[in-house]
Amino acid sequence: MDFELSEAQSAIRREVVDFARARLGEHVAEHDRDGVFPREDWQRCADFGVLGWPVPTEHGGSGYDPLTTMIALEALGYGCVDNGLVFAINNHLWGCVIYLLEHGTDDQRARYLKPLCGGRLVGAHALSEPEAGSDVLNIQTTAVRDGDHYVLNGTKWFISNGPTAGLYVVFARTGGPGREQDRLSAFLVPADLPGVQRGQEFSKMGLRTTEMGAVTFADCRVPVEDRLGREGAGYSIFTSTVEWERSFMFANQVGAMERLLERSVDHVATRRQFGRPIGALQAVAHKIADMKIRLELARLILYRVGWLKTNGRLSLVDTTIAKVFVSESLVQTAMAAVEVHGARGYVSDHGIERELRDALGGPIYAGSSSVQRGILAELIGVRGGLTG
Repeated sequence: MDFELSEAQSAIRREVVDFARARLGEHVAEHDRDGVFPREDWQRCADFGVLGWPVPTEHGGSGYDPLTTMIALEALGYGCVDNGLVFAINNHLWGCVIYLLEHGTDDQRARYLKPLCGGRLVGAHALSEPEAGSDVLNIQTTAVRDGDHYVLNGTKWFISNGPTAGLYVVFARTGGPGREQDRLSAFLVPADLPGVQRGQEFSKMGLRTTEMGAVTFADCRVPVEDRLGREGAGYSIFTSTVEWERSFMFANQVGAMERLLERSVDHVATRRQFGRPIGALQAVAHKIADMKIRLELARLILYRVGWLKTNGRLSLVDTTIAKVFVSESLVQTAMAAVEVHGARGYVSDHGIERELRDALGGPIYAGSSSVQRGILAELIGVRGGLTG
């Protein structure tokens, strides 16, 4: 096993870190306070190529393989202090772009990928509803075939990028006989289509620079050619694509863990109490050591997923482990950073408390940790792990 990055990957990592430090997050404290999506930083990311890292060059992307994409996302999370911006990028990539790459037709890719990569379209994943989150099969939004269109009706809830998006990947019930899994379909729905209504916007504890809102579809006519895959394939499309979301979305969190570790090491080396640096206190030193342990283990499991995807192999067990471990590790690391910084960690001036607020969403979004543990139990042979 070779754990070294290639020369090209190392160069990409340096370039991404330099770009993120120099160009992104200058107004993060203000934007976080006011819940503002940083449109200028989004466009800077598009111009740098971030929004198309996993997209083939012929469609306007960078053509990075999955592992290189993961390394680049880790570097972005390390260099960019605006975790909400990075979260918006992840929703764009793994809630929209990857669906086009994996399941779109040539015509759909030709129409949508270049605007998505170029920043002209923000992508969003419209799955959750007021009564359907983890219970995907309980979706109530309907799509009724009417000639060469589908008529969509229903409301989507807690949609990250919802108020900002120009293109939604929407899951709806198309009916028909058979299993519940065969009654869902997926659609590409532009935000400017008649019948698309942006609704309530939600104020959040953290990740405030990613806007979240409700989206309602009222007799919205979607052309058949904007259906993803065949009718009734929505559930299989979702389950086959979710591997990307539940691992790649958390690569930036490894970068954030490294950034927090470095800040904490600098602080405990320079902050003096009782006549010596506080890092000399065992209770403080052990927190720093645990931060390093979590960082290295998180990086290893994510790189394993990236390697598996690069080699075209299934990785559902590994992505499930990665989602749980990385998201919970970041919460623990951010909490430790607050503790070792003391009052400086608690007040808003230094940004450490923002890191903790941003981290707390990780065990919830992209499938809660509780649900993921149930899925993992079933994957390794424990019957009823998801519902027991």
